[in-house]
Amino acid sequence: MDPALCSELLSFLKPETRADVRAQALEYILGVSGTPEGRQSLCAEPRLLQVVLDLTTEQSAHVAQDAHHVLVNLTSDPTTHKSLLGHVPTLLPSLLTLLQDPTCPFSDSTCTALCNLSREEESCQSFLQTLKQEGLCQLLHMLCTPKYNGHASLDYLGPLVCNLTQLPEGRDFILDRDRCVIQRLLPYVTAGSTVRKGGIVGTLRNCCFNHRDHEWLLSDQVDLLPFLLLPLAGGEEYTDEEMESLPPDLQYLPEDKERESDPDIRKMLIETVQLLCATAGGRRIVRQKGTYLIMRELHSWERESYVSRACEKLIQVWPRPFNLGFINRF
Repeated sequence: MDPALCSELLSFLKPETRADVRAQALEYILGVSGTPEGRQSLCAEPRLLQVVLDLTTEQSAHVAQDAHHVLVNLTSDPTTHKSLLGHVPTLLPSLLTLLQDPTCPFSDSTCTALCNLSREEESCQSFLQTLKQEGLCQLLHMLCTPKYNGHASLDYLGPLVCNLTQLPEGRDFILDRDRCVIQRLLPYVTAGSTVRKGGIVGTLRNCCFNHRDHEWLLSDQVDLLPFLLLPLAGGEEYTDEEMESLPPDLQYLPEDKERESDPDIRKMLIETVQLLCATAGGRRIVRQKGTYLIMRELHSWERESYVSRACEKLIQVWPRPFNLGFINRF
């Protein structure tokens, strides 16, 4: 950014400047942040970035909202993350404070910016270091507390937690057996918005990369499998023998039972089940609990080819008789 332009914008954004002038200057910055070139130029100006961050708590709702939108735009570009975190060391702590405030009217934008910042491994590592275990506990509390903020849905907490579990430290926290964290997440596999559900399912999928925890996840202590299969199940009829092989929560479902409507979430659910089949013990438990039946009916119903392929890929990890029976059906 031209130094003269930057200085002019900084002068317009001073607290003593007229409110309408400050608002217009911030609107200009918001427009600049909407292009890749503009984001790069803004991220090269530490003083301007700090002022934008400070304006997120401005008394004027319009100004504060625009400041949040600027940060959402800036963080949407992964190439800006290193500059943002380097030039504005207070960025993560400040955004976390805003997010945790149950009265903040812009927490959805704050959550989106933090979700953006946690997508890449390097910035996610910085996020976890800032958050620490106490902050993680608070995020999970917010995620599992209906109407934590009366002004915001906080749906992007789901993807945010999912991003944190791309790192071993994040997965270890969710899988801590003394905290019972993962058990608190399971009801949200079928509840809430598509964004929230997708984040929760993504979190479960990431956690299933920890093979050492599969036996525990499939045990009665967590009983993960029925939560993964229920959104994939419809109201099909089964023989008595088949019905008995299913977990209780999947038996005698109503005829009008609907499957998860989002194909990407359906695919993630199938992939999570497949990850649980990475060990011989996991494959045995998954097979014994009637998963084949759910996949068989899902495959018949499924209209998205990429989800159907995920079904077929899962079946291929089972013994040949199951594999052949499944393929001969189509």
